[in-house]
Amino acid sequence: MNISQAVAERIIELCKERNITVNKLSTISGVTQSTVNDIVNHRARNIGVVTIKKLCDGLEISITEFFETENFRTLEQELY
Repeated sequence: MNISQAVAERIIELCKERNITVNKLSTISGVTQSTVNDIVNHRARNIGVVTIKKLCDGLEISITEFFETENFRTLEQELY
């Protein structure tokens, strides 16, 4: 799993926990619907920290909470 996939999975997981759609998340976070859709559909490779922070604000969690999962703890280094 790469970082983009881990971010996408985490967003989907958090939306399910809160019983909201990805489109609702885009509205409450102020991130465009196309950007959120690109992230969750694995079309976005370089997801900015500012974007993740906005999504976290919309989900009412800290950025630390977002990344505190096993998927992020076990990511291997990506070499391009």
